[in-house]
Amino acid sequence: MNWDQIKGKWTQVKGSARSKWGELTDDDIEKAAGQKDRMVGIIQEKYGIAKHEAEKQVDEWTSTL
Repeated sequence: MNWDQIKGKWTQVKGSARSKWGELTDDDIEKAAGQKDRMVGIIQEKYGIAKHEAEKQVDEWTSTL
């Protein structure tokens, strides 16, 4: 699924994001709003990981949707 599709279906996929990244709050999920860059930044900040690692996790997650 590409990010245009994810953005359009954000209400359906945000539960999957909460399952994968349990430390994300509802506010974090809403801030991401189906945008990859925002999602990567939020995960990077919450988990204290490098940007490339956050991008890798997000890419892996989107491949399962």
